[in-house]
Amino acid sequence: MDTQKESSADTERATERGIVHVWQAGSVPVNPEKLSGLGGRTVLHASLGIGHGVLLTSGGEVFSFGKQPWKENLQQTTCKVPELEKALQGQHVINVAAGSFHSGAVTGSGMVYMWGENTAGQCAVTNCPSIPEPTAITITDQDTTPPRWVRIMQLSCGEEHTLALSNTREIWAWGTGCQLGLITSAFPVTKPQRVEHLAGRVVLQVVCGAFHSLALVQCPVAQEPKPVPERCNHCRELLITMTEKEDHVIISDAHCCPLGVMLAESQPEPQAIQPILNSGEKNPTKGHNPCSSETQEEHERVFSELHSSSETELGTDAVSICESGVCLNNDVPRTPLNSGMDEHETKSTLSNGSFVPNITQEPVKKPEELRNCHLNPATTTTASSLNSLVVSCASAVSVKVAATCEAGALSLKKVMHFYSGSLGESGTQPAMGSSVHDGLRDSREEQVKLESMQGKKSSSLVDIREEEAEAGNRRLSLPGLLSQVSPRLLRKVGRAKMRTVALTPTSSGEADLLLPSLKTEVWSWGRGKEGQLGHGDVLPRLQPLCVRSMDGKEVVKLAAGSHHSLALTAKSQVYSWGSNVSGQLGPMQSPTTMPRLTKVCKDDGVWNIAAGQEHSLFLVHRKEDFQPAVYYSGPHTADDPSGPNVSPSLGLLTECSKLGYVCSISTGTGSCLALVDQNLMGYIGNLHELAATERHFYCNLSDVKSQLLRPLLGLDNLGSMSTLQLLQDVATKFSKLCYLIGQHGASLSNFLCGVKDARSLSILEHSNLFLDCYTEYFTSLSNFIVMGGFSLLSKPAMDFLGKNHELLQSFCEMKGENIPLLETLNSIFFSPLSRLHEYARLLLKLGMCFEVSSIEYKKLQDCSSNYESLAVILSRKKKEAECTLSFWKTFPGKMTDSLRKPDRRLICESSNRGLTLQNASRFSVNWFILFNDALVHAQFSTHHIFPLSTVWVEPLSEEVIGFNGLKITTPEEQLTLTASTSQEKNKWLRAISQAVDQALKCVTEQLPPIHRQEPPMSRSAKYKFYKDPRLRDATYEGRWLSGKPHGKGVLSWPDGRIYTGNFRNGLEDGYGEYIIPNKTFKNNDRYVGQWKEGKMCGHGTYWYANGEVYEGSFLDNMRHGHGLLRRGKLTSFSPSMFIGQWVMDKKTGYGVFDDITRGEKFMGMWQDDLRQGSGLVVTQFGLYYEGAFNLNKMMGTGVLLSEDDTVYEGEFSDDWTLNGKGMLTMSNGDCIEGVFIGEWGSGIKVSGTYLKPTVYDGEKEGAKTLKLGRLSVPADEKWKAIFEECWRQLGCDTPEQGDVQKAWDNIAVALTTNRRQKQDSPEPLSRSHTQTLESLELIPQLVGPFTMEKYEKIKMYLINACETPMHQLGRLVETLVAVYRMTYVGVGANRRLLQEAVGEIKSYLKRIFQLVRFLFPDLPEEGSLIHPSVPTKESPDKCHIYNGKTDSAPESPEPGYVVTSPGLLLPVLLPRMYPPLFMLYALEHEKEEDAYWECILRLNKQPDTALLSFLGVQDKFWPTTNSFLGKSHKVLSSTKDSCFASAVECLQQISTTFTPSDKLKVIQQTFEEITQEVQGALKEEYLWSMDDLFPVFLYVVLRARIRNLGSEVHLIEDLMDPYLQHGELGIMFTTLKACYYQIQHEKIH
Repeated sequence: MDTQKESSADTERATERGIVHVWQAGSVPVNPEKLSGLGGRTVLHASLGIGHGVLLTSGGEVFSFGKQPWKENLQQTTCKVPELEKALQGQHVINVAAGSFHSGAVTGSGMVYMWGENTAGQCAVTNCPSIPEPTAITITDQDTTPPRWVRIMQLSCGEEHTLALSNTREIWAWGTGCQLGLITSAFPVTKPQRVEHLAGRVVLQVVCGAFHSLALVQCPVAQEPKPVPERCNHCRELLITMTEKEDHVIISDAHCCPLGVMLAESQPEPQAIQPILNSGEKNPTKGHNPCSSETQEEHERVFSELHSSSETELGTDAVSICESGVCLNNDVPRTPLNSGMDEHETKSTLSNGSFVPNITQEPVKKPEELRNCHLNPATTTTASSLNSLVVSCASAVSVKVAATCEAGALSLKKVMHFYSGSLGESGTQPAMGSSVHDGLRDSREEQVKLESMQGKKSSSLVDIREEEAEAGNRRLSLPGLLSQVSPRLLRKVGRAKMRTVALTPTSSGEADLLLPSLKTEVWSWGRGKEGQLGHGDVLPRLQPLCVRSMDGKEVVKLAAGSHHSLALTAKSQVYSWGSNVSGQLGPMQSPTTMPRLTKVCKDDGVWNIAAGQEHSLFLVHRKEDFQPAVYYSGPHTADDPSGPNVSPSLGLLTECSKLGYVCSISTGTGSCLALVDQNLMGYIGNLHELAATERHFYCNLSDVKSQLLRPLLGLDNLGSMSTLQLLQDVATKFSKLCYLIGQHGASLSNFLCGVKDARSLSILEHSNLFLDCYTEYFTSLSNFIVMGGFSLLSKPAMDFLGKNHELLQSFCEMKGENIPLLETLNSIFFSPLSRLHEYARLLLKLGMCFEVSSIEYKKLQDCSSNYESLAVILSRKKKEAECTLSFWKTFPGKMTDSLRKPDRRLICESSNRGLTLQNASRFSVNWFILFNDALVHAQFSTHHIFPLSTVWVEPLSEEVIGFNGLKITTPEEQLTLTASTSQEKNKWLRAISQAVDQALKCVTEQLPPIHRQEPPMSRSAKYKFYKDPRLRDATYEGRWLSGKPHGKGVLSWPDGRIYTGNFRNGLEDGYGEYIIPNKTFKNNDRYVGQWKEGKMCGHGTYWYANGEVYEGSFLDNMRHGHGLLRRGKLTSFSPSMFIGQWVMDKKTGYGVFDDITRGEKFMGMWQDDLRQGSGLVVTQFGLYYEGAFNLNKMMGTGVLLSEDDTVYEGEFSDDWTLNGKGMLTMSNGDCIEGVFIGEWGSGIKVSGTYLKPTVYDGEKEGAKTLKLGRLSVPADEKWKAIFEECWRQLGCDTPEQGDVQKAWDNIAVALTTNRRQKQDSPEPLSRSHTQTLESLELIPQLVGPFTMEKYEKIKMYLINACETPMHQLGRLVETLVAVYRMTYVGVGANRRLLQEAVGEIKSYLKRIFQLVRFLFPDLPEEGSLIHPSVPTKESPDKCHIYNGKTDSAPESPEPGYVVTSPGLLLPVLLPRMYPPLFMLYALEHEKEEDAYWECILRLNKQPDTALLSFLGVQDKFWPTTNSFLGKSHKVLSSTKDSCFASAVECLQQISTTFTPSDKLKVIQQTFEEITQEVQGALKEEYLWSMDDLFPVFLYVVLRARIRNLGSEVHLIEDLMDPYLQHGELGIMFTTLKACYYQIQHEKIH
């Protein structure tokens, strides 16, 4: 092969592709002339009209040549040299079309340009008879808002109309005539309109004849059939009638509606209306005679009358519309058909008269005529009464019953005999004789269809949308159907039954989106006087109507001449119909109104067609060298000057074959055109070889499918059910492959007509489609072969195949005599394997046409390797299947039969005793069989199957154990095997490893296959346990490691238990979910949380079937540690809540129990689910008890307080029951001391002394108040389990006893694990949470002396750690906050509990500080002083208070420099606990705050000056002016709330802070604001004395109006750092406290 570089031949390429040759149609001899003047441009597409043509080049340019009278300078001349259409320069044109006298072009953007004759509006321009230059027309969809511009992809032009196909696969039409398919009578149509009748369908191609139109439409997806109405929509009469005669039943749907257009075949007699139009000639001739203007007006008037009076939804016929001035009469003569196979349709004659039926007059029916009934065997019965009757009689036969129209009905028996061959019925001629071919069968079907359709008028008056709904199950019956069948014959026929088999893929998935569809329909409309519409009549159609006889023919291309039509199928067959005056339909001798199969040449390798005015062109691939040959069908005119000699014939144009590789043909009225490629470097020739062989291959596959598979599957008894399923699966995959090959063949035909870029080859671009389809088919076929193949078929099926052995051999690639039947069948079905080698060879040849460094070469080379690799793999699969089948035959028996599976393949077996079990007895039998999915160990009559996905194999060292050993590990067993030799050991080791590795890849081979040295130890697999007592019959699916579940997985038991989560060494370990069905409550128990060694251990949540929920710690499947148990809901019988410590599934230790039903809350110690020890109870009625509990009762010494402050202190024997010595103190101070017996609130017996306190006993009450809390649980004893759990998580068994480095390691592990679990959850981490976790990855380094900077680092780390529950400290704080809120909200919001709450917080601080010091050992002890590294400068505005001492140095360090637990931890803890704590302060100090607030309200009624005077503020401190919005205003006597406004506003912020330190800073800032304002008024620095400061500060406090100032003061007093009490902040706080008490006791005079 010449190695000339293709990439460097741009100039030469321009002359080797798309060369235009033109010759006169029918000339003898043919003399193709090269069209010059294109400047070496490559022509991609050409289209010819009557006298002109248009050319489209690869650069998107358009050239015109020939007679173009619409151009100003070419009105009288012929342009022989193509002329560039300059108006289209700059527009990249992708499609051109030529009509009779006009042209069109489509650009890449979807814009349409038209030019030429416009007398009929065919150029979509108004009031302009001709368009000289290409003019853009706009197509808009007016149904959308706003109107949408429609993009066009293909254009076709007729004589007076133009059709355009949009990107959304809709047809748009303009021009004149019924060929537009529009519901209109106003012509011309100059504004493009959508053909609504095909809206919603996928149109693949549009073609225009002179006065008719064709569309190739993709079949709609099969839907549920709509029921056919039983009554007329207008008159409500039955559409179907049944008349019983003597021995037969007449079924008729010849309903004639008196209110609308007739549905029956009969027409009314022309009584009242005379013929309107007359024709000048009786028989139509070739050519077109346009109607006069008067005739056109009459046409429109008649149409409008019909349209206005018709009640039908969509009428697609116009019986009264004339063609060429001739209207069709109802009485069309018909010629009956003989029984011969070569009968043809006689041409219908036209009457010279016309009539318009009177719709309002009662029609007179003709005598009944017998009609044909076509029943589709693959359809289901609709709701139609006619279908119900006919199908019930004849559907079992699955035949198409036909009857003639006038010569009488053929007998049903004769029709059955006629079709018996194709149906394979017993007792009749077999469907597959040695001489039967698909063409013969097609011709038989064709003849019956022609007989049934002979004389058929329009079926389009019936609602066509009902036919669309029945796309999947149409009955090919005609309106006006009349069936007359003997009941005896129907009963006889009903005995025969056939299986309906659908071998056409219902959905090809991705292939239908990427390749041309073969599931197509042909639709036609327009004038039909020559039968060019293909509906079996010569009537016109105003709207598209489906040509039913072309259903299932897999049409891929259409062509339309002036009065005839052509259709090309995927099997390279051509169907033609219409006028045949000049032999344009092919070898047939007469015209036909129905599509007829045309035999173009011997092998029927047609791949392109073109139709002219009276002739046709066919492009055929020659079988010997795959070079295209052009066939011509039509009149031949000899070069004799004496005159034309018309001789219709079909012949080969040998002169065209000499031009080169013809890639496209086109023809018009008198000229033909061919685009020719030169085969430089063999590239073009290789492409044609690929396309021709692919179409031939499809024809072979299609013949096998139709002549072998379909009849075979139609037999009654094929064998067992499993055999039938396997065979059907093979047939399904075969059909899918066949369909894909057909699509590819059509794609290659289109490819040859285009740019021919190798990178866009479907077999290259979408190679995965082909590789997957071939793999699926051969996998299915191998499975069938493994189970026995065709030998499994029943004897009738084998007899059926044997009788047709000669036909099978014609399909077989193996040529020879006496080839066994099974070998023949195997050869037929394995034949696609050779096609893969052909793909590889042809792609490699194509690649050699390019440079080695080019992208095309690399892609073609890689794809060729892929196809060759797949062929090798599939050959290996075939050998494996044959080897496995041989094994099953060699070792028959029950055991091997039980192991036999379609997808199971033998790899090796140890029948030669090459592998045995170690330490097996001498007489034992240990047979090991390795399959592709399992390792089988057989012993005598038993065997066990080990799935390969859970098999681990490793060699044993011969030096250690002394023999050639292998160790096999499975989830429940370990086997040690002994090999006879080291070679045998290596063989089995390699075989098992590769088999396991392949099984883990889910059986599918990779391209190229990857083989690891050994399969991974960690893998994902599914296994059912059979031996382990705990897991018996359970199924595990998930990750494994060396025979044990390890990692994530799902374990499910037959009783419904399911565990989903992590495993470790075969046991549940880590985070997981466990579901246990509970039959008693008919609900599930559910646990979600941590596991350890197969048991619930750690934190988790358990939802019980009875509605209880436990959230907390577990140990050994029991509640152990801190946890919360919710029982019932607020609406249930006894809702309650317990949070506290659990030991071995029982409440033991400190806990809080909230009895919601009784309104009581217990806070104390528990023992074995009983209250035992110190405790405290508060109720919703204000009762308070603290003391001892025993056996769940108040028993022992205790203190009880009521809401009115009555106190009892003494002995108790039961809940709220006094029994023994005690003292009862009234709220007024009176007390009774003695013996008390009785229940509180129900009457108490008292025996004792009544005491009345004196004036000097005032201190006793205070002393008794201080006793609260001494009998309750100490704060440090509360929630010990929470802190112990935190210490354990840090790696310390006891507090402060552990390794700090280990603690930090545990923190890192917890953060990483929790973060990974959160990533797997559906809720992702927030951005702030992620940033917090990232900040925790860096541990503060505390090297060197401890400074303030290190202290701040620790503080910041603690703040971040407590922000996330993933950290141990964060988890601790979150739990403490939860228990604190649960304790002190609701019933727990009791003022008696304030000291308990405060003490609990202080205990938290102490114990958390202990944890922090363990993690940061360099942190000083509490109270230690930290010296700042840089001395701080004093603010000039800082308030200084003179306290009488000469030394102004502070008595204590600055705040923040002393290490304290409140200073370090309160900023983290207190904001979360603030709401319940502050509520307790407010309740405790409610009375005194009411008095304070009353005084605040009274004093704030005074103006500023009056209030300052009343409080005794010196005049020099009174502000004289105040600033508001930047302006200064004088303080008047009536001014209010303006003095010291900044200080007031500052003090009000105390309610927005949480910690005492923050509140003290607010107080300090308030003093500074006061000082700043006073210094501004005095214009000098001033040192405050308390006597001067207190009145001013009192004024600020009054004006601040802080509602709960008392609670704020007491909170600061209880929780502030002790070292601050004696410094300046302490003095300031004391001042605020004094102001608070002063306001309470202030009196206004």
